[in-house]
Amino acid sequence: MVKKIAQRKVTFHIDWRLCFIADSGATEGRDILSLIKRAVDGGATLIQLRGKIWSTREFLEFGIKIRKMLEVKNVPLIINDRVDIALACGAAGVHLGQEDMPLPCARKILGETKLIGISVNTPEEAVAADKEGADYVGAGPVFATSSKKVLEPFLGLDGLQKIRAKVRIPILAIGGITVANAPAVISAGADGVAVISAIAAAGNPKKAATEIIESIGEVRK
Repeated sequence: MVKKIAQRKVTFHIDWRLCFIADSGATEGRDILSLIKRAVDGGATLIQLRGKIWSTREFLEFGIKIRKMLEVKNVPLIINDRVDIALACGAAGVHLGQEDMPLPCARKILGETKLIGISVNTPEEAVAADKEGADYVGAGPVFATSSKKVLEPFLGLDGLQKIRAKVRIPILAIGGITVANAPAVISAGADGVAVISAIAAAGNPKKAATEIIESIGEVRK
């Protein structure tokens, strides 16, 4: 589903169905630009760039290259954690964790035309993010995941439904999402799914993205 972000002055529409989180530390030895291209060619509708192993300059250089590549395909780029990188490379916005820069401060820096997403694990965190003006929330981890060390409890589908009941802004579900469980996640109230290994670790990243998109489409028919 394509939704316009009403509370922000953005000039584009966001298709939330499939966000590929391109993690600098989880590319399975592949070139990250090539991996992102394959994911988008397969149907990924949003890219989040995570560069925890890069220097600031490396992160910025990759951000600029990827943003230029995605502009041609009309796919937004979101930068993970780094407000400065998001601003400098001209990304569509930034995704922040609970321990990152507070949302109001990020908004002052980025202005009203950029997207800001917040990671949440509880309905209370989701409500707080909504009240502060988040454009969307990344809810998770929904299921067990090997992408990073998880300290928060798993939401499960019930937890995701509870968050959906509390906020009206878009929800990207994250954590252990696969082509097999993506339909159930969408049925539980998510607007889209965010994945890392489901695409990055796939033998055919383009095909993996296409299969996830098609599985979500079946729910929305």
